[in-house]
Amino acid sequence: MKITDIRIRKAAKEGKMKAVVSITFDNEFVVHDIKIIEGEKGLFIAMPSRKTADGEYRDIAHPINSETRETIQKLILDKYAEIENEEGGNEEA
Repeated sequence: MKITDIRIRKAAKEGKMKAVVSITFDNEFVVHDIKIIEGEKGLFIAMPSRKTADGEYRDIAHPINSETRETIQKLILDKYAEIENEEGGNEEA
């Protein structure tokens, strides 16, 4: 399964959340609401989640293994860096 599209919408205000991402797999399946977050050790992605009745957040879609997560994160963060380096470019890629 390959990621065939990455769409990034930069956050409108300053803060730890830098952007919201949608990724498409094989031009057939999309995952929305992946967040790019700035943490103490740099940027990372947070998978889409929802708040449970007890107040905790639980991912509603996520990679099964760390290798897949690292691959997805690298592709997303590389695309985000590309957008950040563009001057006056479109904010949705």
